[in-house]
Amino acid sequence: MHDQTSLTIGRARRVLEERIRPAIHSSPRPATVSFHELPSEPVPAREGLELDYEPYRVGSAWGAAWGTTWFQVRATVPVEWSGKRVELLVDLGFDVSKTGFQCEGLVYRPDGSTIKSVNPRNQWVPVTDSAAGGEEVLLFVEAASNPVLLEDHPFLPTQEGDIRTSSREPLYRTRRFDLAVLEHEVFELALDLDVLLELQAELPAGTRRAQIHQAMDDSLDELDLQDIAGTAAAARAKLAPALCTPAAASSHALSAVGHAHIDSAWLWPVRETMRKVARTCSSMLELIEEDPDFIYGMSSAQQYKWLKVQYPEIFARIKTAVAKGRFVPLGGMWVESDTVMPSGESLVRQFLYGQNFFRKEFGISCDGVWLPDSFGYSPALPQLTRRAGFEWFFTQKISWNQVNKFPHHSFAWEGIDGSRIFTHFPPMDTYNSQLSGAEVALAEHQFRDARATSGSIAPVGWGDGGGGTTREMTGRASRMADLEGSPTVRWEHPNTFFERAKEESVQPPVWVGELYLELHRATLTSQHKMKAGNRRTEHLLVEAELWCTTAAQYGDFEYPYDELDALWESVLLHQFHDILPGTSIAWVHREAVAEYERIIAATQLVIERALGALAGEGDKQISVNPAGIAGTVAAGGGREAKPNRLPAVQVTSDGSGVRLLNELVDIRFSPEGLITSAVDLATGREAIAQGQVANLLQLHQDFPNQWDAWDVDKFYRNRVTDLREITSMDATENPDGSAVLEIVRPISADSTVRQTIVLEPGSRTLSFRQVTDWHETEKFLKVAFSLDIRAEHTIAETQFGHFKRVTHTNTSWEAAKFETSMHRFIQVEEPGFGVGLVNDSSYGYDVTRQVDEQANVTTTARLSLLRAPRFPDPEADQGLHEHRYGMVVGADIGQTIAAGVSLNAPGRLVSGGGGFDPLVSIDGEGLLLSSVKLAADRSGDVIVRLHESLGRRASGALSLNTQANGWTTASLIEDVLQDAPRGEGTTVSLDLKPFEVRTLRFKRNTGA
Repeated sequence: MHDQTSLTIGRARRVLEERIRPAIHSSPRPATVSFHELPSEPVPAREGLELDYEPYRVGSAWGAAWGTTWFQVRATVPVEWSGKRVELLVDLGFDVSKTGFQCEGLVYRPDGSTIKSVNPRNQWVPVTDSAAGGEEVLLFVEAASNPVLLEDHPFLPTQEGDIRTSSREPLYRTRRFDLAVLEHEVFELALDLDVLLELQAELPAGTRRAQIHQAMDDSLDELDLQDIAGTAAAARAKLAPALCTPAAASSHALSAVGHAHIDSAWLWPVRETMRKVARTCSSMLELIEEDPDFIYGMSSAQQYKWLKVQYPEIFARIKTAVAKGRFVPLGGMWVESDTVMPSGESLVRQFLYGQNFFRKEFGISCDGVWLPDSFGYSPALPQLTRRAGFEWFFTQKISWNQVNKFPHHSFAWEGIDGSRIFTHFPPMDTYNSQLSGAEVALAEHQFRDARATSGSIAPVGWGDGGGGTTREMTGRASRMADLEGSPTVRWEHPNTFFERAKEESVQPPVWVGELYLELHRATLTSQHKMKAGNRRTEHLLVEAELWCTTAAQYGDFEYPYDELDALWESVLLHQFHDILPGTSIAWVHREAVAEYERIIAATQLVIERALGALAGEGDKQISVNPAGIAGTVAAGGGREAKPNRLPAVQVTSDGSGVRLLNELVDIRFSPEGLITSAVDLATGREAIAQGQVANLLQLHQDFPNQWDAWDVDKFYRNRVTDLREITSMDATENPDGSAVLEIVRPISADSTVRQTIVLEPGSRTLSFRQVTDWHETEKFLKVAFSLDIRAEHTIAETQFGHFKRVTHTNTSWEAAKFETSMHRFIQVEEPGFGVGLVNDSSYGYDVTRQVDEQANVTTTARLSLLRAPRFPDPEADQGLHEHRYGMVVGADIGQTIAAGVSLNAPGRLVSGGGGFDPLVSIDGEGLLLSSVKLAADRSGDVIVRLHESLGRRASGALSLNTQANGWTTASLIEDVLQDAPRGEGTTVSLDLKPFEVRTLRFKRNTGA
């Protein structure tokens, strides 16, 4: 038997769903609809409006996957609707559970201006606030038939993720194109009842909850179910007292900001993201006009630029709303990028290009970094954000941790150099809040820093695939602005929230080091061509800037600002957190691979032009070196190439294997092509653990519980195949004295790997060039190095420095880090001896320890090479891949850094008349030159960036080998810092703290 409370709640829910909500719109009148289905890609609106339209019957099928259909809608407003608000209701065949992941449309007027979008949770279009009666209505809907790729059983392989393989059968059937009257009081009654129903569900038994139940009963008693519109006002009057009771002074304060988090690519291609941005922004501009309190925030300068170029009418309206403080540019980045894999210079450019766009177009700079959904956060970020001029950092993703619950929501985050930035996680654990009762209650109940701060941020709106905030959400916000039993809600600029939170939290708790996400660890490896393309292009662009700057200073060479900017913008776009991590559909990655190839080719041409200007005419072989390591000969300069005078590497082959010996290391291979010994000749120290091997390829079964391209679960280690079989192994010697070992090894009946292993004279690095013909499914390929090193931690490169991670698993926090990130190197060492592993396109690695009965410790480090997930791209990673990596025997951290830099920024040979001096020279142990470029403001000033790389205090000097009118210290985004060091001349004395990044700006010499 139900008690009275259950009866009240059941009654209210049924009446709300079956009577009130259906009565929000009355007197629907079908419109006359015509359509035109495009044969291929979308067309500009001006073309869409002029298409030939043919009659369409509502209820008919439309829209093959990734297609575009234009609907023309005609109607006449009935005379009897005079004075009423009239709306067009459009249902393209929506599934309300999948907003942003299916069909959606953008509504245009005949003049080409946009009104708003239609999607599953936003099916209305304003026609007139107060009808005169008899108006003729003509509207156009550009409808996108995007396929649903996250079905009820997600993660199943699908061919729908690429227009080349997707079905041509229609996916949707329209349900309505109707003119209707919006019954305002019914709409408001629905919101009143909805908010109270959700509030009472979160309240304990007591007076407040009982009063709400009584108010709902009294309201429903007033409501005539056969005349909802006529009795809605009376029903609302009975609910009013329950909605007017103010919140307690101690209530949690939610700072709401409209939000959509539009992924710049994911389960849709980049071209569709451009349209999603237009759809969402048009709706948010409409909502800004309708609700005077509403504030909408959007990140990603790239998305604004798409609007500027392709939807200038929407962009002009955004500029007006930005000026009024209603549309808020957030984040100061080009896109919401991955922050683990991009280089330090790439993250600098995310900030530089993002902030410069916002400054130029809107006259503002963003005060904080807005990154709700990236897959973990680099320990270098606090320094980079602060040195770029940001005051706060916002994310949400760490709430997705599998094992450990992060202990703070508002805290100071400390990076590798000691910099701290105030950071906030929303305790409602979502960046797509609907302001439901459960969400706002969760925010208050689990806020972990309530002793010091009074509130949190609520990003409100449908996201990932766009959609944004709805009028139902703003209606909830107005009711919860001051409501007993609920946190208070107010629309607020994030800057205002952070200013208040920092004032309240005088001594915030501190988190030191990386914000490691205990999920999505496989994003460091999935879609290897994304990783290789990113690493290659970001290094090439830095090199191109170096040579172009040098050529512009030394001669008559025009710095290619526009060309470099366009190339950088494309690289930055592809660092978006579902492109670079390899978690998008096949279409996205197919286009990205082609774009990386284009960028590489274009950047190589820029480099060739600049080096041609520097080297001049002639047939001499000039060796040029872009590496910026202090003490490196001719770093950033060129000299005539000289023959190698070091003794050749000795090669010995017999039945027991192959031996490679130079003056620094002695390396032995078994007949299986595995390294059984690697001795540092200076110390006699053996690097390979007794009875163990290195260069062991290992293949794992890899089928995570969910999120195939994203995740690798720890149980993958339970099943492993050591790839010891070889097809062939041949040792040869090159004319330059290096030794080469060629190994061909089967992975399976379908896949093979070819390794070219090289030891050069005078080098302690054993280099590997590995070409893998990969045709595996749900497998994970790693290469293992079992080392005779008692390493308490590994050292992994991150942006502008490195980060130590312990090798033990004493706690659940360490155990969760079974796959971690690196850039160009990791170092495995104990006091007095180490081995470095360097790479050109890998970002993931793992480390395990084994101890025998005699307490001999083996530390096994493995580089992650390839995966083969099947969702969302069923052909992920199939085909040919090239990896370059190396083992640096007996290396200290400095030698490993140098090897990693050289592998990724190798020298070149060019023909010319002679060498040239480096534009920038640095002197000082541990100082590493990061970039040399001309200032983004096109003033002609030279920007030089360097950092301390060893994790120690460093002193030295930097000199610019050209005339300049003095120098100043600048921010990462090239702003002059008024209170920072500055000086005359072109030589700068340097004192850097561990891992400190320093940016110097040399004033262009005008000749005055």
